[in-house]
Amino acid sequence: MVTFSEKLARIPHYEAGAESVEDAGREVIGDVVQLASNESPYAPVAEVVEAVSRAAASVNRYPDPGARALRAALAGRYDVPLSRIAVGNGSCEILLAAAEALLERGDEVVYAWPSFSMYPHLAAITGADEVRVPLATGELHDLDALRFAVTERTRLLIVCNPNNPTGTHLRTEEIRDFLEKVPARVLVILDQAYIEFQLAEDPDTSLGLLERFSNVVLLRTFSKVYGLAGLRVGYALGPEEFRLAVDRVRQPFMVNHLAQTAATEALRHQDDVARRVERNAVERLWIAEQLVDLGLEAAESQANFFWLSLGDYDEGEVVRELHRRGVAVRAGTGLGGPAHLRITYGTRRENERLVEALREILE
Repeated sequence: MVTFSEKLARIPHYEAGAESVEDAGREVIGDVVQLASNESPYAPVAEVVEAVSRAAASVNRYPDPGARALRAALAGRYDVPLSRIAVGNGSCEILLAAAEALLERGDEVVYAWPSFSMYPHLAAITGADEVRVPLATGELHDLDALRFAVTERTRLLIVCNPNNPTGTHLRTEEIRDFLEKVPARVLVILDQAYIEFQLAEDPDTSLGLLERFSNVVLLRTFSKVYGLAGLRVGYALGPEEFRLAVDRVRQPFMVNHLAQTAATEALRHQDDVARRVERNAVERLWIAEQLVDLGLEAAESQANFFWLSLGDYDEGEVVRELHRRGVAVRAGTGLGGPAHLRITYGTRRENERLVEALREILE
């Protein structure tokens, strides 16, 4: 019998939200409202679809291994040198590559918890030690505790902002003050997959951190606000050394031709991004009002999802009953926060289905 690497036993299973209804094992009433995966409920703009359609005629050729057109578009969008931009098959791939490039057995990776469920994979695949720092009151990152968790063995520190699964956000000035106290030898990844949805400040405010700190990487994605989750495109803005390092540990052609084309075109439509953010904000406010009527509490979200506290309600039973009514959500237990649900904001019709289902189950 073939014997596989021992690290396989350490790697946690990643459960995709899209599987949740099917995994419920119960009859679903009506169509499915997918609120489990933090996807955009809105399709890409027509120009993106048309660009992908045209590009499909040339998929017999390999994609540009350097993603030069996409990286040039990102350089123009953010006024960051091309040499400091890495792209990947979603931001997850860049995270995993960063771990491969940085971490060895005996090193440490530090992050808050609960946070993005991919972070535990980084220590598992490299043999490094993980240090999880509990969130503070209000489901916020405890920046002081994170700083004090850094030791001589720490190589990588991750701050998810807005945080997944809680949706909470820290302003750039807080992050800046925190970074001043982190040793320059520690790479700090600011995972900003949902940064466009926060309304506390201009999402580009954090770009100034790149010039002030040589050990900072901003990690972003086209999967959320741009509505390209099915094509998997992420990118990182940071030191040139970071890009060179992650590129060395990855396979070539990591972003396919259609994905590069779609992302490049999507960047040209910032007016569409603004509309998506506005729609999300409207639904966020509407949902907050409905939760008050239901007597439920959620963390203050600055993302396209919310972290619902179930209190004394049985999480498993609520999830099963929502699934039975055709509403897919993510259970908090699998995300590091028992007695919670992570729920994506959908369209108004989808959100009404959610509220109606919650009312039937909880009242």
